[in-house]
Amino acid sequence: MPQVPFDDRGLAYGDGIFETVLMRAGEPVLWPYHYARLAKGCARLNIPLPPPEQLQATWQAAPATELEVLKLILTRGSGGRGYASPDEASPRLLSQRTPFAANAERWQQGVSVRICQLRLGFQPLLAGIKHLNRLENVLARQEWHDGAIAEGLLADADENVVEATSMNVFWQQAGTLFTPSLERCGVAGTLRAALLDKGVVSEASLPLNALPDVERLWVANSVQGVWPVRVLLDESGSVLHAWELAEHDRLQVLGHRLLGYLP
Repeated sequence: MPQVPFDDRGLAYGDGIFETVLMRAGEPVLWPYHYARLAKGCARLNIPLPPPEQLQATWQAAPATELEVLKLILTRGSGGRGYASPDEASPRLLSQRTPFAANAERWQQGVSVRICQLRLGFQPLLAGIKHLNRLENVLARQEWHDGAIAEGLLADADENVVEATSMNVFWQQAGTLFTPSLERCGVAGTLRAALLDKGVVSEASLPLNALPDVERLWVANSVQGVWPVRVLLDESGSVLHAWELAEHDRLQVLGHRLLGYLP
């Protein structure tokens, strides 16, 4: 296991970015989207982007299982004084691969989610990228300990739905599929990016108080796949709304084909 120096800026300040990549038979799924987000994060934080061959070296070993998760962490490295960055960054790239098994029960039976009390702050410069300072998500995840609740939904200071603690949010209204715009806060997931590219979903605003009125609701990411929401709970744990599972889940089918969970 690599040792991170005490003065690493990612450890000290969250000065870096990360990616969590689904690996299938030793190959990264949706890699062009992960690479694009990594490049965007490097540009926003002014950290040199590792060359492609350095990134590719992180998955060259033979796979231990059919499905794995590759986590990449890129920090600015060490140096600088306080918050001042070093004149020349020496980025530090860390990686780890672990076996993975998707939770098919949540695909098939749906999940319960709750609305979190925490509200996301606005910072357009950091919106969309997967930077290392995830304290808002950490605090939100501390709001519940019930294993029957799969995710927590996060709204911004204007009471608009943004994301879940570790997944993106999707909904259906009048037969059309939507996902929140992430211009001011939130993480732009790679599965979300692929679905937007293919015209499957469109960006729109969703006021928090309109959540119970949507026709269907999902949470999804590029590792876990697409979970249909069956029960929505408020901040106190009371049921706000319940949905019946659809016989044909269009978003799940399209999303799982992109991830290789369906042929």
